[in-house]
Amino acid sequence: MVAIITRRNAIAGGAGLAAAGLLDFKASAIPVASIEPPRLPIENGATLRVLRPAKFVDPDETIFRENVKAFSDEMKVPVRVDFVGWEDLRPQTAVAANTGAGADVIIGWPDDPHLYADKLLDVSDVAEYLGQKYGGWYALAERYGKKWGTNNWIAIPMGGSGAPVVYRQSWVKEAGFDHIPAGFDQFLLLCRNLKKNGHPVGFSLGNAVGDANGYCSWMLWGHNAYLVDEDGHVAINRRETLDALRFAKEMYPTMINGTISWQDPSNNKAFLAGDISLTANGVSIYYALKNNPATAAIATDTSHEPLPFGAFGKPPESALILNAMVFKHVRYPNAAKEFLRFMMEQPQYEKWLTGSAGYWAQPLKAYADSDVWKRDPKIAAYRDTCGHPCWNGYKGPISAASGAVTADYVVVQMFAAVASGAATPEEAAQEAERRARRYYKG
Repeated sequence: MVAIITRRNAIAGGAGLAAAGLLDFKASAIPVASIEPPRLPIENGATLRVLRPAKFVDPDETIFRENVKAFSDEMKVPVRVDFVGWEDLRPQTAVAANTGAGADVIIGWPDDPHLYADKLLDVSDVAEYLGQKYGGWYALAERYGKKWGTNNWIAIPMGGSGAPVVYRQSWVKEAGFDHIPAGFDQFLLLCRNLKKNGHPVGFSLGNAVGDANGYCSWMLWGHNAYLVDEDGHVAINRRETLDALRFAKEMYPTMINGTISWQDPSNNKAFLAGDISLTANGVSIYYALKNNPATAAIATDTSHEPLPFGAFGKPPESALILNAMVFKHVRYPNAAKEFLRFMMEQPQYEKWLTGSAGYWAQPLKAYADSDVWKRDPKIAAYRDTCGHPCWNGYKGPISAASGAVTADYVVVQMFAAVASGAATPEEAAQEAERRARRYYKG
């Protein structure tokens, strides 16, 4: 049976409007199935500590905290939430995994659950319920949520940040283009023209969790190159990779100085300051521009389009997935799983999705009908972020090895070495192959 959730019946599956702080929020009419949630009686005296990455748009944290309070009020479970810097999240996750201390629920990065798969609580009951109720999971979310090759869910994907091209329309037109071209050669020409006009581009080549991994993976996949093959054998040292590295070398002179050391906030700051004309990023840049009266005109001149397809034939992109996990050692496993279910139900989730302007795009398909995607056509490029076709370690399995290679920035540092002139394409590909084999063991 399928029901339509509206404002009148939005309390189903979550806190009441007052408790969740939703009195001024109008839920969208999205189709959901009428099914019972799993029985997860919360343990007596339960408390929770939650760890997650810091926000890039203010409502991400504000509304998340409101939803946490709604859970605490309704379930009578005190919850502490710690927001940490993006680069600090993985070390703290490792401490929790290896010592049995720390947070009960860790909302980490896409690969992180696969680094600790054997130490995690199975959350299949929650994941299957959510999938049945909300139209199923996007393919990328399902890949990252399940242990590879099984139907066992080891994490609950909570959203994905995409990184299409964010650009100044007037400057792109001055450079001779009406839109972002689909081919790599034309895209390079656009970037060269922008630099010639005094409007350089900017892509991170530093150890940036989201931006650098996204940019470098796009170049790799867009040239039909990949880290490993379908069987998990390292395949980075190939002709297509050399082509991608040569392209990165050509792109580098079109960029503003300093991108070799850029972290995730760096391109945001540069774009907001007018120092760059074009980058790849989540919706946070546009959100900041649009919500500041002093930069409203720049927001009007800002647009988003997919990164060039290159030889891949479709957007060669993945997404930075927020992947929530619960370790087996936690004292209150049912409370932790109920927390994840509650946060994904429409009264809480859509408010968070909408307030953050889709910064963490939905992993559940029903939320694609949320009104947030209809109110501003300029953010439509982010709607199906969790449906992107690639993943870290593409084309191989998502595993501890793929997660470790990503965490060690093997691919990013390969591109950075060539772009900066520290290595030839051949040298960099050989070094990346050597480093990757340390994790893949073959």
